[in-house]
Amino acid sequence: MTTTINPYFYDPNIQEYANPSAFEKIEKILNAPLDLQKTPKILPLVKVIKEKQAVEIPLFFANDDKARWIITLENGEQLTGEIEKSEEAVLTLPKDLPLGYHTLLLKTEETEENCSLIVTPEKAFQPTLLQQQKKLWGAFLQLYTLRSAQNWGVGDFGDLKQFLAKIAEYGADFVGLNPIHALFPANPEGASPYSPSSRLWQNIIYIDINAVEAFKQSKKAQEWFNATDIQQQLAELRARDYVDYSTVTKLKLTALHFAFEQFSTESQAEFNDFIEQSGESLKIQATFDALHQHFSEQLGLHGGWQDWTEEYQNYQSPKVAEFQQTQAQLIRFYMWLQFIAIQQLSECDHFAKSLNMPIGFYRDLAVGVTNNGAETWADKALFVQEASIGAPPDMLAPNGQGWGLSPMHPHILATRGYQPFIELVRANMKHCGALRIDHILGFARMWWVANGESAKEGIYIRYPLDDLLSILALESQRHQCLIIAEALGTVPEGILESLEEKGILAYNIFYFEKAENSYKSLEDYPYQAMTTLSTHDLPTIQGYWKGYDFELGEKFDTYPSKAVLRKLKEERSYDRLNIRTAVEKVMELEPNEVGITVKFTHQLQRYVAHTNSALFGTQPEDWLNMLEPVNIPGTSTEYPNWRRKLSATTEQIFANPDIQKLLTDINTIRKK
Repeated sequence: MTTTINPYFYDPNIQEYANPSAFEKIEKILNAPLDLQKTPKILPLVKVIKEKQAVEIPLFFANDDKARWIITLENGEQLTGEIEKSEEAVLTLPKDLPLGYHTLLLKTEETEENCSLIVTPEKAFQPTLLQQQKKLWGAFLQLYTLRSAQNWGVGDFGDLKQFLAKIAEYGADFVGLNPIHALFPANPEGASPYSPSSRLWQNIIYIDINAVEAFKQSKKAQEWFNATDIQQQLAELRARDYVDYSTVTKLKLTALHFAFEQFSTESQAEFNDFIEQSGESLKIQATFDALHQHFSEQLGLHGGWQDWTEEYQNYQSPKVAEFQQTQAQLIRFYMWLQFIAIQQLSECDHFAKSLNMPIGFYRDLAVGVTNNGAETWADKALFVQEASIGAPPDMLAPNGQGWGLSPMHPHILATRGYQPFIELVRANMKHCGALRIDHILGFARMWWVANGESAKEGIYIRYPLDDLLSILALESQRHQCLIIAEALGTVPEGILESLEEKGILAYNIFYFEKAENSYKSLEDYPYQAMTTLSTHDLPTIQGYWKGYDFELGEKFDTYPSKAVLRKLKEERSYDRLNIRTAVEKVMELEPNEVGITVKFTHQLQRYVAHTNSALFGTQPEDWLNMLEPVNIPGTSTEYPNWRRKLSATTEQIFANPDIQKLLTDINTIRKK
């Protein structure tokens, strides 16, 4: 085994516990774009600094002489100076550099070098009410789960507007969404919002067809839409308890093709401006979706670019360029779908603001992208194809977890001045009041698994946590976007403190907040956090108390052994007892031996609403006392993940007297 320690290994002693074969594979992958032995550059690749911070950059000169430096500010202004060359030369940057993205150029007789300078604020943005230590609340939901009499069998942006209007009547401050990233229109059954094709663009299934003007104006579209068989299909899709993604997508794309024909006869100035402003990124996404449709229809290849013929597996290939010419109208159609989706997303954001919700709704940034989607197809230098990210072994997954998501190479990210990361957070901070970062631990380290290896043979790879959090704070301030960071699991030392210092809210799940075999007092929860009872990866309240997640896990063989399952059940029994003890210090809980009633689940939500955390989130599943989860970790096709709808329409939910009382009480608790 090589003795060279790659600077991106999280732990220099990793050799002591990693399988030698796996270690060598990961080291080879990491070293591919590096030459660790070459002469150091004079300047670093990128320098992230805090506003008004005194910063010195060591320079690596070989000869005595003078060098000239030029800082080009984001607004085009330039600052210049000279420095004496020596082996220990240091460039002291001006203290008054403004916030933003600047470039440092160093000129010597022999060479010129550039360094990206990123000046960042001390803290991320927080709304005024959080600065005043107010306690806010809201709901979080999977958008596709919403039911209505108007949608096409899946919740959409029209349903989101309706939900926002209803919950705002009870004083709610926000609504949180599952990731709405672009998935695969040509493979609609690939429905996981956490396995996107691209995190830069939107999932077009959320388009509210009824609100598309060109659809309403198209005579062909309306004749098709009002046909008896189409109306019957839509009624059946609405009535189903699980989303039928294939049928919904087929109907929506048919309707949108009709609408696009109508739109094509009208003024397209705004659309053309959108295309120009979106640049190459939009062209990549639309070309990918069009090619995916082509290969799906012609050859039945639904999986993504890795299944395509080799000449199409690279975005820069001549055959892709030829396809862009011959299929320009189809590509333009997919660009238009993004145009419509973003228009409707923006309308939801404006609508939330008009309701005086201080946050409105928050979006969710998934931890990565699939290895066969648009982002990896277009940028194979940035995304590592020879490995995927996941999680190390634990009690529930003794062989570790592989998520099929391609990691960004940290060195390539740095060579590009973190531009791909900047573009990613910008894309996801648009048209919302807050952004939840899934698995923010990945900003510090990622568990890489070489292709062909077991997930337990992974290696933690280091990422530049301080730099990424600082950039996040800068973009947060520019977009006036609150940041919520999900940091569950084995948390590296110091990361929670780093989040707090940056004004980034942590993410607390009540069930996990234990202290010495009991539950932490709600008044002891940190203010800089969002607290909730459950998430999309956990059972509903009823499911938790009934142990329904254990029943499902046993059915689908997600537990490594019966001994592990038995231990988990024992721990749950103690946890339920401790929860009752904690709750009954504040309020009386009804007996639940005969079943987990609506009254019981509502009592728990009222209790956790007393948390000291800045935000409290609750989910409609628990208002309705539902049993079935939306997702079972460790399953894919065994359980219909990301398909289960709510058991009532939005109108029925907010007309329910028990739910009305629950939401009124939560608002009173939070605003007192």
